[in-house]
Amino acid sequence: MASTRFSLRYFSVAILAAVLLLAVACFGGSDEPDTAIEDLPVEFQRLSEVWDLLVQEHIDGGELDPAAISDGAIRGMLVALGDPYAGFLDSEQYSLETEDIRGFFGGIGAEVGIRDGVMTILAPMPDTPAEAAGIRPGDVILEVDGVSIQGLSLLEVVQLIRGDKGTKVKILIRHLSSAEPVLIEIERDIINLKSVELLMQVGRIGHLRLSGFTGTTHDDLKEALERFERSQGLGIVLDLRNNPGGLVSSVVDVTSQFIDDGLVLYQIDAKGNRRNWGVKSGGKALDIPMVVLVNEFSASASEVFTGAIIDNERATVIGATTFGKGSVSNLWPLNDGSGINFTTARWFTPNGVLIEGEGITPDVLLDPIEGDEDDDIYLDRAIEILKKQMSRGG
Repeated sequence: MASTRFSLRYFSVAILAAVLLLAVACFGGSDEPDTAIEDLPVEFQRLSEVWDLLVQEHIDGGELDPAAISDGAIRGMLVALGDPYAGFLDSEQYSLETEDIRGFFGGIGAEVGIRDGVMTILAPMPDTPAEAAGIRPGDVILEVDGVSIQGLSLLEVVQLIRGDKGTKVKILIRHLSSAEPVLIEIERDIINLKSVELLMQVGRIGHLRLSGFTGTTHDDLKEALERFERSQGLGIVLDLRNNPGGLVSSVVDVTSQFIDDGLVLYQIDAKGNRRNWGVKSGGKALDIPMVVLVNEFSASASEVFTGAIIDNERATVIGATTFGKGSVSNLWPLNDGSGINFTTARWFTPNGVLIEGEGITPDVLLDPIEGDEDDDIYLDRAIEILKKQMSRGG
């Protein structure tokens, strides 16, 4: 992506460009009727007048670049939606964006989301360049390689950060606990999406950490549960802190390992249609005592899991209210190899709690605690609660 600085003025022009693009499509180049054109609102009829005026009277009217106007037009249309997850990717960017479907991609290893209208690091992935460089959950992104990200879509920011292994990127960020920005240079690497880790703690408690919901998470989870059984584990702290989410199919499979019946979630689409995602049979961890640990950067699919656990009364959830990203954003390919992304549905917990913009409130809210960074005080608290439950037999 070019290092053009985006501004409010740019987007005003882009929205106008969207109008012009539709004018070209609707009124220029062909005398053949088009059923799609007939379905456009009557307000669009004035677009041809604007396009003709620009071509004939603008000082650069004879040098208009249709490709550039087309890209700007699409971006402007998506901005006009007011959808924070809407964005446009050209063909090269679209190809890069679909890499993580294969389980790896080139980048720094940090998940980015939108919180209170700003681009925020949800979490650096474990053992990645982002984690090694000091990127933290809650960091606000201000610039990438000297380019202000103000006005950019989430997809555009992600594409600025990603790149080939061995190349470097400079990110200006502001830590959650600091008012002064910090410039961090990170060398990109190949990021493999490892999402499940099990560590056995004293007292045969399994610390089961899920850092995402990818295409391999369910199989990795089953292996971890088998290791837990071989270790004669007694209870599990399932840790979803800083988990940015992932695939809905993955979270349904994962949740079904812990719940024997009922709903995982349901979603409502743009037409008001409801789709239920039910629990699948055959779960291997239905009766294992468990506490779920979340924080303010547990997002998307991890919130779906948390909501299902609470509504099905499967386990105690402790921590902080979660991020509040509960919508379905689809990436649609266009004919020229580019693509657009926008929200198509919203998620609800089995009992009808809206996740988007609200988050999930735990059963037990943990206050911020001052302590040694090497001590995981919240994990200790989760283990303490779990042991008390096991001692009571519930």
